[in-house]
Amino acid sequence: MKTIFIKELPGIGALVLFLAAGAAAQGDIDLENDDDRIAYSMGANIGQNLIEQQILDGINLDSFIVGLQDAVAGTVKLSNEELFSAIQMYQQRAQETAQATLADNLAASEEFFRQNAGREGVVSLDSGLQYLILTSGPADGASPSVDEAVLAHYHGTLTDGTVFDSSVDRGEPAQFGLSQVISGWTEALQLMKVGDKWRLFIPPAMAYGTSSPTPAIPPNSALIFDVELLEIR
Repeated sequence: MKTIFIKELPGIGALVLFLAAGAAAQGDIDLENDDDRIAYSMGANIGQNLIEQQILDGINLDSFIVGLQDAVAGTVKLSNEELFSAIQMYQQRAQETAQATLADNLAASEEFFRQNAGREGVVSLDSGLQYLILTSGPADGASPSVDEAVLAHYHGTLTDGTVFDSSVDRGEPAQFGLSQVISGWTEALQLMKVGDKWRLFIPPAMAYGTSSPTPAIPPNSALIFDVELLEIR
């Protein structure tokens, strides 16, 4: 499990400050004390999970903290029916927002591919995949088949240039089977030869679609990868 530190998620800092403010009213916490450290860690872990799941997006943190404190104290001011109704309202709003985001992202991706198709050197395939040859390896170089594995360097960004993953930045190429990656990679790598370096433009349907594996890649995002095929294994 990945350890997420508070400084990596600015929203958590705000949440922790609210919690700390409530605790400070009853006495300062001492993180050198085992009991305080345990309690603080539990609170921070809950906050991290809420942020990761984007549950607090658009939520008034003042009211959220009051509700949390009232629940702990047994002084909840709403009936169970009222609580359920409010949660349903939140879920409906979240669903509507998510659907709007999906539609907006897909439209932006489609527009990107329309414009990108006219750029010099860009090749558009029937599948929707586009690529640009950056460097060509030996003409007699081998191409991998779908049941083979390869060693490759890659640098992945969103269309705005935001980097979400990069073996180049890590300084270590990645090994993987062609059947184990997104379909955009599977198709492109079978067209490449060892020594080739291509820039791949992958539409959402050939990447992660509506189900992104990480918040770093919004759903329905077009992805750009610079891929260098090093070896077939």
